[in-house]
Amino acid sequence: MEDLESHIPPAVRLRAASLGDDGHRWLAGLPDLVTDLEARWSVRVERSLSGGTAAFVGAARTVDGTPVILKVSVPDPDLGDEIGTLDRARGRGYVRLLAHDTSRRAMLLEALGPALDRVNLPPVRQLEVICRLLATAWMVPPAASGRMAAPRDKAVDLDRLVRRLWDELDEPCSPSVLEQALIFARRRSDAFDPARTVLVHGDAAAANVLGVLSARPGAETGFVFVDPDGFRGDPAYDVGVALRDWCPELLASDDPRGLAWHYCHVLAVNSGFDEQSVWEWAFLERVSTGLYALAMGAAEQSRPFFETAEALL
Repeated sequence: MEDLESHIPPAVRLRAASLGDDGHRWLAGLPDLVTDLEARWSVRVERSLSGGTAAFVGAARTVDGTPVILKVSVPDPDLGDEIGTLDRARGRGYVRLLAHDTSRRAMLLEALGPALDRVNLPPVRQLEVICRLLATAWMVPPAASGRMAAPRDKAVDLDRLVRRLWDELDEPCSPSVLEQALIFARRRSDAFDPARTVLVHGDAAAANVLGVLSARPGAETGFVFVDPDGFRGDPAYDVGVALRDWCPELLASDDPRGLAWHYCHVLAVNSGFDEQSVWEWAFLERVSTGLYALAMGAAEQSRPFFETAEALL
């Protein structure tokens, strides 16, 4: 691919820059790294793909013309176990991993179609697809050892993140929103049971669900997940993330709280989890996502999360 450096999405540049010297070195070395991976895996990157924030993603083709995806993640130690998760999944509920280089955070993946939020399915239908897909993804075994093997109380992580960013960003959302998010974080942490953890996706939103190009085992819904965090956690957390978005729909509604509870009911019925746990995870994720986006310099992306959180109090 000619002049790859100029095709790195701005969000990926911001994420890399936030990592200091390591991130700047990664950006500087990315063109040579991609060239090396192209030769190693006999592919040719044709164009970069936008939408992600933590990796360069390029549409590529093999020597016989088969479409594939080349992905190289930024050197962020907080990123999850994506390569390990996809390797153990073997295509069950997840994109197929065709080749990988763990030391350089590089992957060759099967090519996929549009994301679930781009295929003109109504929100309720999208939520049903996500729940069916989660049931498959949760059957993938977690890591047997290493930092991702131990059960993780995600609510504790989010509590710390919300508190820290609310202070650092000069209180960008109302105290009422903050208080509600922290109450829900305590409730979810109190309910945490390590014995009931599974390998969660960690960001089970419609934008991370892509269509397969042809029917295959492991993708019975016609869709698969991409970009997993791959840690052991409360499966209800994944369901809550599926409710986290929908900002345009909620803000356009005459009754945003009623609509959100309708979506919550759909998720609860299709996942088997109670509505309150899904609601609490979703609200906590809504607030933490808004704060995180703002901290990364994406003020326009953060605002709808704060506005909907306010409307759902």
